[in-house]
Amino acid sequence: MTRPLLNPPCTGWKQDLPTPYDAPAIEASLGNKTPNHQDDIYLEISRPITSARGLMSLFTLPCALFTLSIPGMILDAYRENDSVFMIIGPLMILISAWITLFTLRVDISPPRDEPIRFNRARQKIYAYNFQHRWWNPFEKWEVVPVSYDWSQVRAEHWSQVGALNGGVIFKWGVMLSIIEPGTNNVIDRFRLSTMCADEYLWAYVCTYMQKGPSALPPPGPPKDHNDVLWCEVALRLAPEVAWPADMDQESRTAP
Repeated sequence: MTRPLLNPPCTGWKQDLPTPYDAPAIEASLGNKTPNHQDDIYLEISRPITSARGLMSLFTLPCALFTLSIPGMILDAYRENDSVFMIIGPLMILISAWITLFTLRVDISPPRDEPIRFNRARQKIYAYNFQHRWWNPFEKWEVVPVSYDWSQVRAEHWSQVGALNGGVIFKWGVMLSIIEPGTNNVIDRFRLSTMCADEYLWAYVCTYMQKGPSALPPPGPPKDHNDVLWCEVALRLAPEVAWPADMDQESRTAP
């Protein structure tokens, strides 16, 4: 049985993909994706937070109205001497308020995209990473852009099986792991893709970094991640992608 190369392996590890300097053994493809930008200097790929953006906030108004109605229920319980509801009522307020805040924040707090840039001229990678703990809507959620040498990047294929509403869900993707130079010890880790082209996308990135855009099939029209439809309310309320000025300049230019 093949064992993980990295220490530690990613959650749900299935296999290590070829290193950044190995020739890809499969077709380089973005699937149905199109790059945000591609030229001789850098490639930028979109990493949407979720494909169901906007669905969670549909629960916000009903939850908020229910939260506001609970104090009246507690007052009625006090008048009727209902001691049980007088005890559980405040707990219901806390739970309902948490759900209200969570459903709203999970939709509008993450940026419109988490792009990742591969600078061929500098042989570096730049990732626009959004960090949060979904179960705690009260803590600070923030974007933490990072930059690493291409030689430090490794890719792992993962898959997980879970349960949702009595059913079974199967998820998979490719995780990018950053190793300490000269070792296989992981110092950072973030996703490349989830449930899309995956290994073919990694082959696309490696081909680009090794041989340039001329070795790849012509991409579709570039996409502006800040350009959203009027009906995409959650995305319109979400923060626009805004790289730090110095990183934005470095990641888009040659040395």
